[in-house]
Amino acid sequence: MPRFHAVLFDFFGTLTHSVQRGAAHQGIAELLGCSTEALVEVLDGSYYERASGFFGDAESTMRWVCAQVGVRPSDATVRAAVASRHRAVRADTRLRPEAVPVLATLRRRGVRTGLVSDCTHELPAFLPQLAVAPLLDARVFSVQMGRCKPDAALYLAACHRLGRAPADCLYVGDGGSQELTGAERVGLRAFRLSAPDLAGHMVFNADDGWDGPELACLTDVLDLLEPVAVG
Repeated sequence: MPRFHAVLFDFFGTLTHSVQRGAAHQGIAELLGCSTEALVEVLDGSYYERASGFFGDAESTMRWVCAQVGVRPSDATVRAAVASRHRAVRADTRLRPEAVPVLATLRRRGVRTGLVSDCTHELPAFLPQLAVAPLLDARVFSVQMGRCKPDAALYLAACHRLGRAPADCLYVGDGGSQELTGAERVGLRAFRLSAPDLAGHMVFNADDGWDGPELACLTDVLDLLEPVAVG
């Protein structure tokens, strides 16, 4: 096994349990005066545009969503809906119990860690409140980069921020957004997390053709690395 100096992680479904939209999203539709079904249809259909920041900041994005579902709320209602969506996405986000121990162990071993996430505006806002935040040496968010996985720029930005070449890095993800094949195209060694709970995971553009290595649980990452010299 090569001696890797860094591990890049996906966020949703990798550092977290599988994600499904919870009941809190119904409150957003009620605020806007539209059906939950209509809202979800627009959200699903525009995921990659929203996750690349195509419509601007969170309020501008919410106004675009409102236009698609045929409502014209006041500015105050838009702001309330943005806050409600923040709470809803946060409520859907549950860290895996092994996420903090794995990241902490990697740090003790001298292995740097990074996050590469396709996400909308909510994750960059609430990630600092999560226990994994101080254990991540680099964070790359699609909504801030203006592009989504499997675009090479996201992986390369994370490697650059860690000061490591792609060949020195592992990538671990659940396989959404063709992220595994994307990681390998730029020279990382990719592993798919295939934890049992991911059977019901909300995922877009899955890496269904992936035939590379898999991990049964996040802790298995530790078996792939040896301590490295710091510096």
